[in-house]
Amino acid sequence: MQTFIPKGNGIEDHLALYLYVANYGSLQLGWKRRAKFSFVLLNQSGKEFYKSTELCQVFCAQVPGWGIVKALTIKKLQEKGFMEKNKLIVKVQVQILEVVVTGNETMDVGGFHGAEAFQVSWIFVRHPDTALNFRPKSHLVKTTYMNLLLKLIEKLDKPPHSFSETELSNTRTELVDLTQTGFKLDWLKEKLDVIYLERKKTADASRIQELEQHNKNLKAELNKEKIKSAASAAKVLWLEQTVSTLKTKPNKKLKLSPN
Repeated sequence: MQTFIPKGNGIEDHLALYLYVANYGSLQLGWKRRAKFSFVLLNQSGKEFYKSTELCQVFCAQVPGWGIVKALTIKKLQEKGFMEKNKLIVKVQVQILEVVVTGNETMDVGGFHGAEAFQVSWIFVRHPDTALNFRPKSHLVKTTYMNLLLKLIEKLDKPPHSFSETELSNTRTELVDLTQTGFKLDWLKEKLDVIYLERKKTADASRIQELEQHNKNLKAELNKEKIKSAASAAKVLWLEQTVSTLKTKPNKKLKLSPN
């Protein structure tokens, strides 16, 4: 069974493709399937225009489906020749490598088992290479680092404006530390870069607003000074006229200014 999600799994501008085990609820306890699979998209004429990379995953009761969150952009799908009459064909190429009908084996996802595997399974669905180079011998160390990764992911889901400069710096340090242990976290680095960019935009907008207000205040002060200067100039002119009058008409009574 396959699942085709036109607007992605929580991502509006991408197509999502998933492969699920058919009727897995009716299978015996402990069932497991290990398989290689890839997705192919064709138009109504049968012309292939997309093929995903081949994935190799373990399907079980806890994780009955795997796939690609961002297979293709909706914009790309809408380009001429990709879809005919708003329809396309999705073909899945599957190679079964292992089948376990029943047993006591626990699910293994990226080296994690049971409840731990279920908790981290979504990470490996969306980002299969995350723990490819993360191979500590101690299970305790592995669990500790995975918990740190989950906390970091949760932290990066917060709105950009909620981060302080110190929190951002600490978050980047945590990301670097996890990367150095072997995790491939380019997708988290992109999220952190977006947060930095959004914060910079907000800070720049705030700074611009402050400068505009400062400029407005300066203009107001300048206008006040202009008014004062104009009043002083008028007074000087009046005095000059008065002196001139006194010189030309020394016997005439001077009319004093009310100011």
